[in-house]
Amino acid sequence: MSKPEVLMIGPYPSWDMEDLEARYTIHRLWEAEDRDRILARHGDGIRAVATRGELGASAELLKKLPNLEIVSCYGVGTDAIDLRFARENGIRVTNTPDVLTEDVADLGMALMLAVARQLPQGDAHVRDGRWAKGNMHLTTRVCGKRVGIVGMGRIGAAFARRAAAFDCTVSYFARSPKPDLAYAFVGDLVELARQSDFLVVTLAGGEGTRGIVTGEVIEALGADGIFVNISRGTTVDEAALLDALEQGRIRGAGLDVFLNEPAIDPRFAGLKNAVLQPHHGSGTVETRQAMGKLVRDNLAAHFSGQPLLTPVV
Repeated sequence: MSKPEVLMIGPYPSWDMEDLEARYTIHRLWEAEDRDRILARHGDGIRAVATRGELGASAELLKKLPNLEIVSCYGVGTDAIDLRFARENGIRVTNTPDVLTEDVADLGMALMLAVARQLPQGDAHVRDGRWAKGNMHLTTRVCGKRVGIVGMGRIGAAFARRAAAFDCTVSYFARSPKPDLAYAFVGDLVELARQSDFLVVTLAGGEGTRGIVTGEVIEALGADGIFVNISRGTTVDEAALLDALEQGRIRGAGLDVFLNEPAIDPRFAGLKNAVLQPHHGSGTVETRQAMGKLVRDNLAAHFSGQPLLTPVV
């Protein structure tokens, strides 16, 4: 019996690739010199797509796979997958929620601390010998401050627990209040920013949240405010954020996500008041292994006729 054919949009870690190649016939789209040719040659036989959150699967691609049954996404974000096309054409979609929640929240907390306590500057102060000539300038504390969280899903709730452990006052903005949470709901994003020392974005990406953190929201955060984004670069008006950082209209930012990743705006490299990460919130061995296993388990469930573990569509 022939193995199911799977189109991979981009590579996975070796421990996942070995298992996938043993179970399926893998077509490596990222290695193809002519993508249209590989799709024309193998498109009719492909029954599954394995992708990553940032790579997604467009309607243009999915149309070239007439017998596609499932798209399994390595990542929680599905905004780069055309879910409407999938629904209309009976294509199942899965992602990898929960397994990356705690690591992303950890990195968000690390970014908040790094910006407030200026950890990169402190490291440089020691390394280049300035400490011997005098103490480093003072920074700002995190404990006891006001933290506003934009989005209160899994990652938002995990971040809130960490902020509460630092004795921070936590408020949040979401589509609706969460009665089971002890934190204050603020239904106006500008007002949440105005009453926050730290504004932390944990929203899902997609058209529904595109540009939701406007220039007005950034201005409301104020000159002493710190902005942290561990969601998607699309959720913020990036030009307004860059202007505010360059002109000192906010204190700083900790950013794991950007528009046009990885070819981000070069203005970010010149900022002394921003700590930048390469979209690495889930970038631990433990979490990436769990994500890969969930992708593989969803594919295995589908091809054995079992219920999907984490269906999106």
